[in-house]
Amino acid sequence: MSDPQNPEAARPTGASGDLDADVAIEEPDAVSSEQQTAADAARTTGGPGTAAADVPPPSRWHTMLHQIATGNAIISVLAVVLALLVGAIMIAFTDERVQETAGYFFARPTDMLRAIWDSVAGAYTALFQGAIYNFRRDTFLAGIRPLTETLTFATPLIAGGLGVALAFRVGMFNIGGRGQMLIAASVAGWIGFGFDLPWGLHMLVALIGGLVGGALWAGIAGLLKARTGAHEVIVTIMLNYVAFYLVFYALSEQNLLQAPGSANPKSLPMKESVVLPKLFGDRYNLHLGFLLALIAVAVVWWILNRSSLGFRIRAVGENPAAARSAGIDVGRTYIVVMLISGGLVGLAGVNQVLGTVTSGITVDLDASIGFDAITVALLGRSKPLGILAAGLLFGAFKAGGFAMQASENIPVDIVLVVQSLIVLFIAAPPLIRAIFRLPTREAQ
Repeated sequence: MSDPQNPEAARPTGASGDLDADVAIEEPDAVSSEQQTAADAARTTGGPGTAAADVPPPSRWHTMLHQIATGNAIISVLAVVLALLVGAIMIAFTDERVQETAGYFFARPTDMLRAIWDSVAGAYTALFQGAIYNFRRDTFLAGIRPLTETLTFATPLIAGGLGVALAFRVGMFNIGGRGQMLIAASVAGWIGFGFDLPWGLHMLVALIGGLVGGALWAGIAGLLKARTGAHEVIVTIMLNYVAFYLVFYALSEQNLLQAPGSANPKSLPMKESVVLPKLFGDRYNLHLGFLLALIAVAVVWWILNRSSLGFRIRAVGENPAAARSAGIDVGRTYIVVMLISGGLVGLAGVNQVLGTVTSGITVDLDASIGFDAITVALLGRSKPLGILAAGLLFGAFKAGGFAMQASENIPVDIVLVVQSLIVLFIAAPPLIRAIFRLPTREAQ
């Protein structure tokens, strides 16, 4: 029972007293204060409590570097760098002096290191001097000649790479570059030695004839793809063999392409009125074909980025079913793209027969350019400006590879291995990102 004389005794046992009531009243304020302190600390340190408005935006340099590191262009550049590093290892291992000094490496390690440096530095110096500028020449005009050779080798690669890339953009694989080059070169060459036309007109007619020949030969694959669904890879590869043996047969018959009185499978040389003029005189081999390749780069860029055809190409390349649902004639797009692709690859063949090798049509006129164009298109990421850069790089490899072999006695096959490694590394972007620790697009 409660004691009326003792008010405190009236409180039930376990009930909160005044102190408890005060604590209960002050607890919300204490919690609020702690939350405010945590929020302030988080705002200062950039933790989870940071308000979006208080987070400073990334700087322009940070954004730019992140875009570069996660882009495709850096993959191509690093693929080339990595291939050159592997090529340097191969050059060192195949050098006789390096092999000799390796026998007593632990006795005098500096000898082997010096031999490695001499072999690699000598090889790449010869590559530079054979492709860009030869410092050993007496005059600037003589020293710059290797650069013109690089541009000459790059010309058909740029044209062929554009043709392959355009097919890539629509989702097709044009592997028939060799056949398209042979047909285009045969048509242009036949016009070149078989007709008498005024200078300029003769060249224009032969050029158009070669482009039409290459376009029609590639258009066969586009037509079969659109009408029957035949896979263009198989069709274009088979057309390579058809073109090769067809041209070989024509070069073996006197009444077709073979030179009169000759038993060799070769045609007559081109007439002077059809030969592409040299850009800088007879001292250099660079001819008008290089300017035609630059014009082709501009035309393809305009088609892909400024024309309605380019929109249809991109749409079909991304999703043919969605493009068809949107009202785009997918089959017609395939045909048109393969015609243009064949014409561009045919430009490479015309460049060979009317500019670089004017002594006559042969079955080895393509010089593996049709397949190298695939590599150029891959390295250039199927973009016109990227293909221009990739074509110049591979032109430098071709021009400098011969200088490497002549001055340093290094097998030219090493350059082919480097080119193959570039394709391998480009085909494996995760490998490049892992080696160089590059962020992915998802990393922010």
